[in-house]
Amino acid sequence: MHPASPPASSDPASDRPRPKSPRDLFVSCTWLALQGFGGVLAIVQREMVEKKRWLTADEFLEDWAVAQVLPGPNVINLALIIGDRHFGLRGALAAVAGMLTVPLCVILALAVLHAQFASNPQVAGALRGMGAVAGGLIAATGIKLVPQLRRHPLGFGICLLFVALVFAAIVVARIPLGWVLLVVGGIACLLTWRRMGA
Repeated sequence: MHPASPPASSDPASDRPRPKSPRDLFVSCTWLALQGFGGVLAIVQREMVEKKRWLTADEFLEDWAVAQVLPGPNVINLALIIGDRHFGLRGALAAVAGMLTVPLCVILALAVLHAQFASNPQVAGALRGMGAVAGGLIAATGIKLVPQLRRHPLGFGICLLFVALVFAAIVVARIPLGWVLLVVGGIACLLTWRRMGA
């Protein structure tokens, strides 16, 4: 049995909505995963920040940055972070199970269908169209997160410079993501740490 919640305080964070139970986390993460065809980032941002308000925009940006640096799928890492924050190990397991269980069944069913219809040109065209939509969703989410950079310790201009560097390294120079995260991300972390310690 989960211990009773602490009494409400004057801290605004204590009055924010939060998952009611690990089961609530499981159902919410299942719903997120089922909506996330082609990429779940845009859906997670809308559901967790704008609708459920379990995270502020700043918290989402910080947690998503950590989730990207950790090994494994970003959204699974984010689910682990959110679940652990609210219910510890039980919450982390419930969130990850929600992200994987029902979607796995759907993927297995789609794999069987794809094996039968993969040679159909209409099916191939539909899949390419879904890829374009997924790219648009991810780009839209990135643009929505840009205003949060105005409060970053490095300043808005330097943050935009890092955004441009990452874009150029991955899209133009085609440097592997791991190296970009290690080099550019490491420099950004070091500069932020020094600025916050100044």
